[in-house]
Amino acid sequence: MRLLVATSNEGKLGEVREILAPLLAGGPHQLFSLAGLALPAPAETGETFHDNAAIKASESALASGLWTLADDSGICVDALSGAPGVRSARYANSDDARRQKLLGALSSVPAARRGAHFFCAVALASPDGKRIFRAEGRVDGQIALAARGAGGFGYDPIFIPDETPAQTLAELSVDEKNKLSHRGRALARLAPLLERLLRDGDLA
Repeated sequence: MRLLVATSNEGKLGEVREILAPLLAGGPHQLFSLAGLALPAPAETGETFHDNAAIKASESALASGLWTLADDSGICVDALSGAPGVRSARYANSDDARRQKLLGALSSVPAARRGAHFFCAVALASPDGKRIFRAEGRVDGQIALAARGAGGFGYDPIFIPDETPAQTLAELSVDEKNKLSHRGRALARLAPLLERLLRDGDLA
């Protein structure tokens, strides 16, 4: 079974591969990224995470002729009225710049008011782009005063989940992060469909 993950972000592809490892172990399955197939990333023109996930999944499925998994995710900060939200990946031009910009925007905000959550919408599209299956996941927490940890990617070093109040996502082991992360939770909800797809080759 060949499955396209509609991302050019190698960190995200690696995380999806790790989360789906138990399912992928069941057969000779192959996961591809957009870069791996030399496909362009669809424009994220939707107004919601679910819109963007569906756009990326359906357009990439049509371009590749493969079942395609896509997600759109981001960090939503209470003190910034939910920003950067759907613009999380476009908040600045690199992971470090995005983290520094967010920390700067919260520089005068005390710890008690630094609540935030990560949200992830996932979409699985059939090769013709017409059938789309959806799921979502969320993890609540707060923004740290400074980046900590060498794991993960994106905003992980500045996000402290409620479940691990002494550690950022970037300080957790891979297994710990994948169990509680927004992407891990969304893919867990989609797992029964993915298991059927990988077993049967379709979702009739």
